[in-house]
Amino acid sequence: MFLEIIINSILIMASLILFIRLCGLKSFSKMTSFDFAVTIAIGSILASTVVSKSVKLQHGILAIGSLFLLQYLSSYVRTRNSFFNSLINNTPMVLYRDGKFFDQNLKKCDLRKEDIYAKLREANAINIDNVKAVIFESTGDVSVLHGDKQPDEELFTGVSI
Repeated sequence: MFLEIIINSILIMASLILFIRLCGLKSFSKMTSFDFAVTIAIGSILASTVVSKSVKLQHGILAIGSLFLLQYLSSYVRTRNSFFNSLINNTPMVLYRDGKFFDQNLKKCDLRKEDIYAKLREANAINIDNVKAVIFESTGDVSVLHGDKQPDEELFTGVSI
């Protein structure tokens, strides 16, 4: 049993590395919520394949390969079809900008001002006057734009205000 787990681990990891080399590192980039979901699913399949006797190695490899293919196809279609893109991805939202909280967006994202203050501390923002914007990204991450200069408006492309 131990030898089988070791062999399965080696083979599934080799397969995973092959898929990553074929599809690129974007596969684990968490650029979109879809990418994030695929990453979690791959981890779950990988673990199940290695330690569960009920999941055959070839089934695990096929499932992981299918997720990589699905992610590749989704990315391909999203870049060519804005409707499909809007179905798959969440729209980033401004939560704070130029001294003003966007309460309606905070509510939509189920966040409180205290959550934003915590993210500001994590981003090493020392003075709220230097915080230019806080954005809730499509992946669920929070981006903090701070410093002495105003951010380029181009950084707000695709962001809902």
